[in-house]
Amino acid sequence: MADLTLRDVKKSYGNLNILHGIDLDITSGEFIVFVGPSGCGKSTLLRSIAGLEEITSGELNIDGERVNDVPPSKRGIAMVFQSYALYPHMTVYDNMAFGMKIAKETKAEIDKRVKQAAEILQLTKYLDRLPKAMSGGQRQRVAIGRAIVRNPKVFLFDEPLSNLDAALRVATRIEIAKLKESMPNTTMIYVTHDQVEAMTLADRIVVLKDGRIEQVGTPMELYKHPGNLFVAQFIGSPAMNILPGTIERAGETSLVAHVGGLKTTVPVATPADAQGKAVSFGVRPEDLFVATGSDYLFEGMIDYVEQLGEVQLVYVDIGRADQPLVAKLPGNVEIKRGTVIRLAASPDDLHIFDGDGRSYDRRRTAAVAA
Repeated sequence: MADLTLRDVKKSYGNLNILHGIDLDITSGEFIVFVGPSGCGKSTLLRSIAGLEEITSGELNIDGERVNDVPPSKRGIAMVFQSYALYPHMTVYDNMAFGMKIAKETKAEIDKRVKQAAEILQLTKYLDRLPKAMSGGQRQRVAIGRAIVRNPKVFLFDEPLSNLDAALRVATRIEIAKLKESMPNTTMIYVTHDQVEAMTLADRIVVLKDGRIEQVGTPMELYKHPGNLFVAQFIGSPAMNILPGTIERAGETSLVAHVGGLKTTVPVATPADAQGKAVSFGVRPEDLFVATGSDYLFEGMIDYVEQLGEVQLVYVDIGRADQPLVAKLPGNVEIKRGTVIRLAASPDDLHIFDGDGRSYDRRRTAAVAA
């Protein structure tokens, strides 16, 4: 069990700044996921927590102890890397036991911890096998087991599923979720660029961009209440549709004019000085549905359809020169390319972002109205 706090943590390589003042509190027992595009600094942040990268400035505390200058082996952490890094000539048992042998633990303690970890990870029947006789997913579980036997305060996962194919990624992701359930008091920090992993595993997600934290929240908080345009389009697949709009009436609810002169009332509060200003108007593809009457958000020609079976992605030309509108509709809805379609959405699923890309959030309604 361990709490982590990061205060104004920065990392630079010469004149190149990678992390720009990270402030974050992680509670003991949380499963935290760092997510963001390539180059956002998520792996550098994880390696800084591990002690594999020296923090340029700021402070990192684990269980109230400042560990900036504490070597990795003394921080009480265990790390699982993208590469399995197993010894090919050693059995699963010996791979998992190796670190404890180096630490001169007793044979009885080693045997106890290895067998406990093997049971958690469903590796008991593979303990006598060599890595070459195992699948990629099984090897990654061995690498995780090697970390478990150390009884660390904090687990760090650096894109552990990246080397697996799609089916194994799903299976191993489920194993990691079960692992967390079996170790509820263990703090875990997980790095990925895959938002599906982030959404399905995390207690809270930390979204990073260009070495800065964009937003921290539960998966559904980020999905339902993105703090800015970047988070809105990064979380969710396909990305949220973003269209230009204008605030025609500000207040506790807002009237937004958007593509084609259509106007929509959105239950999002905007301040009085937002009236007449340009905004970004957002709706997720999965929140759109075929309108049956005259009340609709968008009208346009179906340009292309991607049939995925359960669902279909429908690309609609609504008169924008830059990109089509994307709707994620049930696969059994009859859609024909080249025909006109009208689409609607619940007002509660609509989003407004100001000129700087910040969200007008429903949770701030009372404060704005006051």
